[in-house]
Amino acid sequence: MNSCRDIKEILTEFYNSYDEDRRLRSRHGMVEFLTTMHYIETYLKLGDRVLEVGAGTGRYSHALARQGYTVDAVELVEHNIKVFRENTQENENIRVVQGNALDLSAFEDHTYDMTLLLGPLYHLYSLEDKRRAVSEALRVTKKGGIIFAAHVISDGCLLDEGFNRGNISVKEYIEKGLLDGETFAAKSEPKDLFELVRKEDVDELMSVFPVERLHYVASDGCALLMREAVDAMDEETFQLYMKYHLSTCEREDLLGVSSHALDIFRKEQ
Repeated sequence: MNSCRDIKEILTEFYNSYDEDRRLRSRHGMVEFLTTMHYIETYLKLGDRVLEVGAGTGRYSHALARQGYTVDAVELVEHNIKVFRENTQENENIRVVQGNALDLSAFEDHTYDMTLLLGPLYHLYSLEDKRRAVSEALRVTKKGGIIFAAHVISDGCLLDEGFNRGNISVKEYIEKGLLDGETFAAKSEPKDLFELVRKEDVDELMSVFPVERLHYVASDGCALLMREAVDAMDEETFQLYMKYHLSTCEREDLLGVSSHALDIFRKEQ
């Protein structure tokens, strides 16, 4: 089993060369970003404090700080923190510190109106660690506050990267035990970088917490599967596509096709 040090090294190596901002700025990447911001803006109020855990280079943190919100951010990878600070504007009430989702002891209980976990659960591989990250997020969130937790969904990724693009061999993944040959459920390890789940896994994760689920959202829907078509849209067509997506992204019959999902829940009063 990989140690915590090994996992950090794997993530550091990946994010040192991966441009997450560029992905979210692509038209197909904007679907996930715009969807997440749509739901964030539904719940944020003037004067609210936000904590983003696993903030990356700060795409969401900066967007919120530029709207006038007070934002604290936690990020594990030093390269991402460097880019985060380079992108910070003078008028932003924002700070970033190095840390990880499993230990938010630098932050007091019941401090934030909204806490964002838009990346950490991608890279946690045991139910214990995932629940620890959610527990820490709940601890620092005010009673009645909102938590956003993002997940990578296995079926959307399998359809896109496997059957559609052939970037992975579905047959080899089954032979290596990374996919169940009957159910096609995924099994991930730290060396695979991303933990792939289904909604039933998210439901199990959240079953022990005193929260109210507000939304479960297919945050990018079919955007990655049909990225060439989305990227080729003119602005009018893209806006119409976004209207369609936002009107259907909580439909139960479409949730599993997405490559990313957003679980939005309220901490009990």
